[in-house]
Amino acid sequence: MKTIVICSGGLDSVSLAHMVAAEETLTGLVSFDYGQRHRKELDFAAACAARLGVRHDVIDLRGIGAVLTGSALTDEVDVPDGHYEEETMRVTVVPNRNAIMLTIAFGIAAARGDEAVAAAVHGGDHFIYPDCRPAFTDAFEAMQRAALDGYADIRLSVPFVHRTKADIVTEGARFGTPFSETWSCYKGGARHCGRCGTCVERREAFHLAGVEDPTEYEDPDFWHQALAEKAKG
Repeated sequence: MKTIVICSGGLDSVSLAHMVAAEETLTGLVSFDYGQRHRKELDFAAACAARLGVRHDVIDLRGIGAVLTGSALTDEVDVPDGHYEEETMRVTVVPNRNAIMLTIAFGIAAARGDEAVAAAVHGGDHFIYPDCRPAFTDAFEAMQRAALDGYADIRLSVPFVHRTKADIVTEGARFGTPFSETWSCYKGGARHCGRCGTCVERREAFHLAGVEDPTEYEDPDFWHQALAEKAKG
């Protein structure tokens, strides 16, 4: 199946790209510049495309991102520290982000004759992000069938939507994903901060998967504290 992958340059989407390249026909990666706090992740997406020998398109959505205010990813709002499933992480929501990106990706796929769009949404995203939940992905695929009826038949592939981040690490390792060449941290420093929600989730996922984490963190032990605080409720 000819498939394009939405790739942020993070652990999830790069692992998905390697999986699709092994199991399907990967035709390209598409990334989005929506004015996020840093562009570092896009460099890792470009490196993934080069490694897999496929086309990489970066779609400029900065004009749209500029009006999606109030998020720590697009606005002058501090990125919170802690576990991904804390209420404080809701400040990282960019409203309708996945719906916007997927709509564009489906248009690209239709124009190029692809058969599927793959996205790396996963079970760990469900608490904070409504557009990562199965109800959304199912409804979105149905909407796209109607939008492209008679023109293209494209499937939405979300193999991790009912799975955990640890499962993604396991699958990524199985398909040879170079985890050190992925970027998760929202803060975009020289190294992963180790304290933001994505860093804590990343560190925890490697631990649960029993896979060595090659990531260099500014604070490599903070995740223990974040998990303890989460356990207290």
